[in-house]
Amino acid sequence: MKKKYWLGLSSLLLLAACGNDVSEEMGSGVANDDATVKIGGNFELSGGASAYGTPMNNAVDLAIKQINEKGGVLGEDVAYVSYDNTSVAQEAASVATRLATEDQVTAIIGPATTGDANAQTPVIDRAGVPAVLPAATGDEVTMKDGETVWEYIFRVCFQDSFQGEVLANFAQNDLGAEKAIILQDNSTDYAVGLSDAFRSVFKGEVVDELNFSDGDTDFNAILTNIRDKDFDVIFIPGYYEEAGLLINQAREMGIDQPILGPDGFANSTLVELASAQNVNDVYYTGHFTPNSEEPAVKEFMAAFEEEYGVEADSFAALAYDAANLVLQAIETAGTVDSDAVTEAIATTTDFSGVTGTFSLDENHNPVKSTFVIEMQNGEEAGNTVVSPN
Repeated sequence: MKKKYWLGLSSLLLLAACGNDVSEEMGSGVANDDATVKIGGNFELSGGASAYGTPMNNAVDLAIKQINEKGGVLGEDVAYVSYDNTSVAQEAASVATRLATEDQVTAIIGPATTGDANAQTPVIDRAGVPAVLPAATGDEVTMKDGETVWEYIFRVCFQDSFQGEVLANFAQNDLGAEKAIILQDNSTDYAVGLSDAFRSVFKGEVVDELNFSDGDTDFNAILTNIRDKDFDVIFIPGYYEEAGLLINQAREMGIDQPILGPDGFANSTLVELASAQNVNDVYYTGHFTPNSEEPAVKEFMAAFEEEYGVEADSFAALAYDAANLVLQAIETAGTVDSDAVTEAIATTTDFSGVTGTFSLDENHNPVKSTFVIEMQNGEEAGNTVVSPN
């Protein structure tokens, strides 16, 4: 997920209900200076991306509480120290500096967005402390100059190009689409990259491509333009704010073809904006489904809701996996030395998490399956598991 999020009423309620108290400074919890094992959290607990950073922070906190209940790591309790980067890239870099130098953590989880993650990378590289990114999907996040991998940067989410390819294949193979229309948010690299990936894989005809911008609310002009055209699916590479309104206006206009979207659709506000009765035949790529029958997922969902009073979403699930990946790596390394832990993370294979089982490739990206979530009447009606090539 890239930078650009809106904090609505439901998100404010979520923030108010979160398990950690955010201080007037930056901290949501300071690790004991005497602790042997320290994990840092660099999250958007306020500002535009707090609807994502808050559940992520809570999920990391939950993972550490659970490991401590089982005896900790290396025979020691794990201390968690996290700070609010306020959804500002400069603050994300400052938080990373504080965690690495003052708190001397073994590893850092976060931030949530690609922009904030990129801002902390130079700090991480200088400090030599590994960072695991839960949801920064930008293709080049783990790469320096597009060629060399950043030694200390890892992620547990899929990349933008992967989900664009998945949606193109789903459109033609599962929905039988031969003609597509792309309605693209041309103000973000996120949407442009997704469009490029979709277009490169889709073997049918792209009938038309129309653009909108971040913050647009009236889409009647572009929808009127496509209403009478011959097409099978609409691809909307963008975020839930504009996508929700687009879905609402398209369905109200009588446009009933399936609508495809990326992980930017994964927020309950999309359904609120579109109205549940309009969210039919909507499909988007998801890192996780709360409806999974896997025991580990059910246990995670129950524990998260009991601890924080809200249902875990895909971003919480990703952060939970990121935290457990780090905790496993420390145990594997047998030490809190950051270089040894970095090596243990880099060589992880067959990690079993709530978002799936994955290994890390040479570029520090997970090799994992994804879900294409089907929405009918505003609710998840099913999902298709798509494996990497």
